[in-house]
Amino acid sequence: MQQDTALLVMDMQANVLAGLEDHNLVLNTIASAITIARSKDIPVVFVVVGFREGGPEISRNNKIFAASKDRLKGVDTQAMLKVHPGLNQSGEDVVVVKRRVSAFSGSDLEVLLRSMGIRHIVLTGVATGGVVLSTLREAADKDYQITVLSDCCADRDEEVHRVLTQKVFPKQAEVLTAGQWM
Repeated sequence: MQQDTALLVMDMQANVLAGLEDHNLVLNTIASAITIARSKDIPVVFVVVGFREGGPEISRNNKIFAASKDRLKGVDTQAMLKVHPGLNQSGEDVVVVKRRVSAFSGSDLEVLLRSMGIRHIVLTGVATGGVVLSTLREAADKDYQITVLSDCCADRDEEVHRVLTQKVFPKQAEVLTAGQWM
């Protein structure tokens, strides 16, 4: 058992995945990583982005989320929090709701990780240039040991994914494929 390690599965909601041309490959690879983590007693933490009805947490100054604020009126925001069913979420998995791009911003992720004794996080999710980048940078500043599973991340822009996983992330994290990690 790897007591100090947790697998973070970030922004794997249907509405987020809809932005990818083909999300099945990353979805299947993450599902395999989740299976391996569970077999090694590594906790799986799902991080989802979400807001209250009408998005009162969204500032008009926030370029990424401001456009979504008007679309949230009358929308079932609880339904938007659901993790894609292809990831076989279990009752033992923890779900963290975040309010910004980084998994740490506007969430209780750090409190949760600290209470679990986690010092090493393994990052997966969509988008590489969004939640993965922001979470990695903040986690590095918080002195976590970080692994990024490059084939368990995806971005609408494949060049952004390539540059981040091959040139930027290795400066602060170990970058592996799911197969290498398993």
